[in-house]
Amino acid sequence: MTAVQQGPASVEELRRRGWRGRLVVLGPAFVAAVAYVDPGNFATNFSAGAGHGYLLVWVIVVANLMAMLIQALSAKLGVATGSNLPELCRERMPRWGARLMWGQAELVAVATDLAEVIGGAVALNLLFGIPLLHGGLITGVIAFGLLALQSRGHRPFERAIVFLLAIILVGLVSTLFRLDVDAGALAGGLAPAFSGIDSLVLATGILGATVMPHVIYLHSALTQRRLVARSPEDTRYLLRTGRTDIVLGMGLAGLVNLSMLVIAAALFFGSGVPGTDTLEGIFDGLGTRLDTVAAYGFAIALLASGFASSGVGTYAGQVIMAGFLHRRIPLLVRRLLTLAPALVVLGFGVDPTQALVLSQVVLSFGIPFALAPLVWLTARRDVMGDLANSRATTAAAIGVTAVVVALNGVLLWQTFTTGI
Repeated sequence: MTAVQQGPASVEELRRRGWRGRLVVLGPAFVAAVAYVDPGNFATNFSAGAGHGYLLVWVIVVANLMAMLIQALSAKLGVATGSNLPELCRERMPRWGARLMWGQAELVAVATDLAEVIGGAVALNLLFGIPLLHGGLITGVIAFGLLALQSRGHRPFERAIVFLLAIILVGLVSTLFRLDVDAGALAGGLAPAFSGIDSLVLATGILGATVMPHVIYLHSALTQRRLVARSPEDTRYLLRTGRTDIVLGMGLAGLVNLSMLVIAAALFFGSGVPGTDTLEGIFDGLGTRLDTVAAYGFAIALLASGFASSGVGTYAGQVIMAGFLHRRIPLLVRRLLTLAPALVVLGFGVDPTQALVLSQVVLSFGIPFALAPLVWLTARRDVMGDLANSRATTAAAIGVTAVVVALNGVLLWQTFTTGI
C-alpha cells in the first residue's frame, strides 16, 4: 500500500518543476547510506589503511558499487509495487516462512543496534569521559528523538539524517585535507591486489560487511511511501530521480569510507602506532600523529554515526515487524527492546571493539535472507510488471549476492575457527 505524507499533489507537477522537483524526491538513499558509515565501518576501514596503506582502496570502490546496485533494486521494488520487501515476502511465502524471516530479521535489527549504540557510547566516552553505559543510554535517547521526527512526515527525519551525515563527512574530510597524501600510491590502490593473508582477511571484512540487511528492507519502505505514480511517465521519473538519489547518497558513503582508509594509510601505515585496530586506539593515534583537532574530529564523526545509524536501525525494525507480521508495537517499546542488549553488553564491561565484531557476525547470518528475496522479487514480471530486472541486471545481482554471501561465510569461518 502506498501513502502520501507530504509534498505536491502529483509527480507530474514535480516533473514540471525541473531540478526543484527532483529535490523533493531525493532523500531515501541518504537514510540508507547511514548503514554504510556506521561505527563498524570506522574500525574496519581504519584498520585496513593502518595495516596495508593504500593497497585496499579498490575494495572500498568495489564495495560502494555493489551497494549502489543492491540499494537501487530495493528502491525500485518500493516504487514499482507500492509495497516494501517484508510485505511482499509475507504475501508470497507460507505463514511459517514469513515468521522465520521475521525472526532472523529481528535478530539482525538487534545486532545492528548493538553496534550503533556501542559506537555512540565510545564516542561520548572519548569526547567527554562519559562512562560507556551512560553513553549507551544517551545514544538510545537521541535515536528515539530522531525517530520522533517521523510524526511530522518523512522530510524532517531525512533532513536530520543528512545533517548528521554532513557532520561525519566534515569530521573526516577536514583531516584528510590536512595530510600529505601520496597520490601515486592512492591511484595504485585502485588496482586489485593483496599482500598476504592479513590483507585478504581485511578485504573480506570490508566487502563482506558492505551489505546491511536491515537497510535493504528499509529502502523499499522509504520509496513506497513518498509519492504516487499515476502514469508510466511518473514512474520513469521517480526511477530516474531515485537513481540520482542513490548515486549521491551511496557516493557520499563511499567518500566517507575512502577518507577513513586514506587517513589511516597516510598517518599510521608503517608508523608503529599501536592499537589502530580499535576505536580508542585510532583516537589516540590521531592525537599522537597529528593533533587533538584531528582526534576530536574523528570522535565527533563517530558520535554522529552512532546517533544516525541507531535511529535508522530502529526505523528499520518497525518496517520489519509491520511488514512480516502486519503488526506494530509502540515506538518506545521497540526502542527499549533493541537498546537492552547493547546496555547489557556495556554494563558488563565487554570490550566494545569485540562486541562490534560479534555484532557483524550476527549480521552476516541475515544477509542471504534479505538479498535472495530481493533479487527473486525484482526479477519477476508478475511482481514488477515492465519494471522487472533485465537479464543483465539479474545476472549482476546474482553475482553480487553470491560474492557477498561467500565473503560473509569466510568471515564466519574465520571468526569461529581462528578468532580473527
